[in-house]
Amino acid sequence: MVSAEQRARFLASGDDADLPIIDAHHHFFDLDHNYHPWLSDHRLSTFRYGDYSALCRNFMPQDYRQAAAGHRVVGSVLMEGEWDPKDPIGEMRWASGLDADGLAAGLIGQIWLDRADVDEVVAAYHAMPKVRSVRHKPAATSREAHTAAFAAKGSMRDQRWRDGYARLGPAGLHFDLQVFWWHLAEAAELARDFPDTTIILNHAGLPSDRSREALKAWRAALDCLAAEPNTRAKISGIGVPGRPWTLELQQPVIDGVIAAFGIERCAFASNFPVDGLTASFGTIFDVFKAATRSRKPEERLALFHDNAARWYGLEPSRGAGEHA
Repeated sequence: MVSAEQRARFLASGDDADLPIIDAHHHFFDLDHNYHPWLSDHRLSTFRYGDYSALCRNFMPQDYRQAAAGHRVVGSVLMEGEWDPKDPIGEMRWASGLDADGLAAGLIGQIWLDRADVDEVVAAYHAMPKVRSVRHKPAATSREAHTAAFAAKGSMRDQRWRDGYARLGPAGLHFDLQVFWWHLAEAAELARDFPDTTIILNHAGLPSDRSREALKAWRAALDCLAAEPNTRAKISGIGVPGRPWTLELQQPVIDGVIAAFGIERCAFASNFPVDGLTASFGTIFDVFKAATRSRKPEERLALFHDNAARWYGLEPSRGAGEHA
């Protein structure tokens, strides 16, 4: 994604203007031609950022480049955007054909692990060179209702769901996990039971409650998951409704994820355009950069570029234990 010369320039200067970025998690939407139920005709009443009518429009590579102006994005990983679940493979077929100038170099596909078509979907993704990972948001519950014995249908403890999950490792696919942090003990069990499948936690486990008590519990949950060596974490999707995206707000979360997982198992991502509801792309990455400015250039290069490149096979792996 970035040349040896460009890498050397950043390592020598440490200048933010030279810092190459692989955005590890964003979306494209072409609502004129593709069907995303939640954007096209079915509004979600429980969306975590509230009113999302501003998202119900096309967002394509040229829109992304405009939003990201001022930051040196050299590549990206496209996350499935809850395309029509009747056609889970369709979005990846469409995305595989995009001319995106380095964007969407790696793809994360929609899958339904507890459906009868799971083998068909896994086989299709295995045959698509850009598809590196899949996502199926497991069944979850509120923090208040959650218990240590939680094992609802469609959850990470549901045997049918797990049977589908078991297909991922042999096909060389990672699993991108989006779930509330109070379910991370269940995710740790999943990681232990399937050690050959890499789990990449999305959106830092969704720590929307920033009270001291909640952040302490969130951090303990992160530590539980991070204890499993086949887990990774994206620092993304951490907007808080009604609060500006500031260094003061986000530093504890950024530092907490890195402390739990370590530099080599974390990556930054925009979650754009979704997180555009809480901040501009520029503000998001300005805060990420400010939060890490005291770190060594090698560490910042890992967080902003190298780790995502390695996880999603965008460059030859330089680390052990990866399954890209």
